[in-house]
Amino acid sequence: MRHKIAGRKLGRNTSHRKAMWRNMAVSLFTHGQITTTVPKAKSLKPFVEKLITAAKKGDLASRRRVIAALGSNRIMIRSEDDENVPRNKYGEISKVERKAAPKVVKHLFEEIAPKFADRNGGYTRIVKLGKHRIGDGADLCVIMLVGDEDTGPQVGGQLSRRRDKANKRMEFAAKLRKADAKEEAPVVEAEAEAKEEKE
Repeated sequence: MRHKIAGRKLGRNTSHRKAMWRNMAVSLFTHGQITTTVPKAKSLKPFVEKLITAAKKGDLASRRRVIAALGSNRIMIRSEDDENVPRNKYGEISKVERKAAPKVVKHLFEEIAPKFADRNGGYTRIVKLGKHRIGDGADLCVIMLVGDEDTGPQVGGQLSRRRDKANKRMEFAAKLRKADAKEEAPVVEAEAEAKEEKE
């Protein structure tokens, strides 16, 4: 029994869970909203809101606390900037560009936290999409920063191409069946004519 044990394990050990929160928080601060499953979003919410509350204070101790939680070398790259960023042969951002790239912690303290200066908590919102992930049937939702509903990306997840592939296979199979039927038709007609001639 799990009496008086708070939090969700999410099928991960502690270090994996913290790394997942860190990655999801960076994506949330970068893009304004992300699509994920409902349990993950509910476990991410307190992690993100504590970081925003610390960023609202704006002092050095808060900055160090946020850096400890997120990591100091986290670089914020939006998808539209992704093509213009020079990368090495392993796909990593080159060291020269890394110095000039915008940092997530700076973005959090200078752009996100001032927006919530007059708000005491409740910086994020979870919106259930009413969709299920095809692989495991998990309920999907969007977690977003409050106030970014109009400026953020469209609500929705990645579309599955599974049905399109199945339809293409069905069409291809139908073409093969038609081709086989056309090849067999003259053979059947020839056999019918041969039977008529014998009679």
